Amino acid sequence: MLRNVLIFVLISLLALAACAPPATPAPSAEAGPLAVFGAYATAIEEPWDGVIHSALNAAQAAGQITYSYTDDIGYAGDMERVLREVAEKNKPAIIFGDAFGNEEAVRRVAADYPNIAFVFGSGGGPANPNFSVFDNWIHEPAYLSGMLAGGLTQSNVIGVVGGMPVPEVNRIVNAFIAGAASVNPAVDVKTSFINSWFDPAAAKEAALAQIDAGADVLFAERFGVIEAAAENGFCAFGNMSDQKALAPDYVVSGPVWHMEPTVQYIISQVAGGTYTAQDLKDFSMVAKGGASLAPINTAVKCTLPADLVNQVTAKEKEIISGLFRVDINEAQPPASSGGR
Repeated sequence: MLRNVLIFVLISLLALAACAPPATPAPSAEAGPLAVFGAYATAIEEPWDGVIHSALNAAQAAGQITYSYTDDIGYAGDMERVLREVAEKNKPAIIFGDAFGNEEAVRRVAADYPNIAFVFGSGGGPANPNFSVFDNWIHEPAYLSGMLAGGLTQSNVIGVVGGMPVPEVNRIVNAFIAGAASVNPAVDVKTSFINSWFDPAAAKEAALAQIDAGADVLFAERFGVIEAAAENGFCAFGNMSDQKALAPDYVVSGPVWHMEPTVQYIISQVAGGTYTAQDLKDFSMVAKGGASLAPINTAVKCTLPADLVNQVTAKEKEIISGLFRVDINEAQPPASSGGR
């Protein structure tokens, strides 16, 4: 009797195994690199999209992906058209891009192509099964940049030129202001917005207006500000990437965003057949290597005290070790922080 029962159980298990869906096989080296497409609303020279582009180029150089892209798509409805054409004709494994300003269009396309991993910069949340979101969480190195700026200014006036007063920009600027005030309570940080993600001429004009208002140090949250600073002999801080090359005598440092951790994580998830919609926030923060302070340029023409550099370096170590946490403040920063 026991033997008959065991035979019955074995037959049942074999039948169940035959009916079960086959497991997704792990990709092999013969499968080749993943096809990846980049969809960018702005010109690739704009630092935000440029950071994503750089990380994907690095993955292609490493042989992990094949990469193509379209930039300067804009916000007039072309994003949806481009994405649908690419999804239908190219059928990439992953599409990276920026959804800001094209949020609804990007999500519509993602819903229609559930077998493609859509990984987009977004102020919203992920959407099952395939729409993941990320953003640049670089408020920590922005705080450190503010510390440097607060210790550098001689006029106690610092100028900040931002794109738009949206949460991702606000938290960077507010952290910069907090850092400046931490070393110089008397500092007045003046902030203006150009209401564009990429308009170097407008950004330069806004920076010149802040110089006229007394600013002798500038934070270039948008591209175009560093040119104004250098032309007037003032030091500046870049944003998103190390922008020292734009003005080696005047760019001190700046918050840097590294997309490599996000890109590598997504590649591994898609290649392994384990990709799901996620909020990828943590991969853009200091703890996972997604953000850093650009190397401090001690050769700048403005006076950079050694004790200030040491103070900033010590605070950076506290952030990395988790001993100091920079507040996330996404409220619109004031036109003038006031000082005392």
